[in-house]
Amino acid sequence: MANPPYSLTEDELSQFTGTSQYYQHPLGVLYTDGVQYMAERGGGYWIIDVIAAWQLHPQVALDPMLQQIQFWKLIVHDDGSATMFCERDTDDVAVSQRIPLTDFPLKQLRLYFQNGVVLLPSEY
Repeated sequence: MANPPYSLTEDELSQFTGTSQYYQHPLGVLYTDGVQYMAERGGGYWIIDVIAAWQLHPQVALDPMLQQIQFWKLIVHDDGSATMFCERDTDDVAVSQRIPLTDFPLKQLRLYFQNGVVLLPSEY
């Protein structure tokens, strides 16, 4: 029997306003209850993987602005591919990565990364 498609809405994510527990990614970054919910309900563990992996890349690790805060944006395209962007500030893209195929249910997702923690904007 096939797994049902992932189900997640922006309204569900907006209900997270803090965290009671931090989860640890194998690469050392932490993430909140809301990000855990997104990953579980939306099949988005790979999104945390992408953010965690970029922390090791010199373009991110050596950028003083990105050491303060990172704004991550995922855009899912109509063909099932996606692009993830890390911004220093609105429209100031530091790095981007093309994702060839995803079944992530939202067309867009924003996440923040600060002090080693991935969090939803509503949890900031």
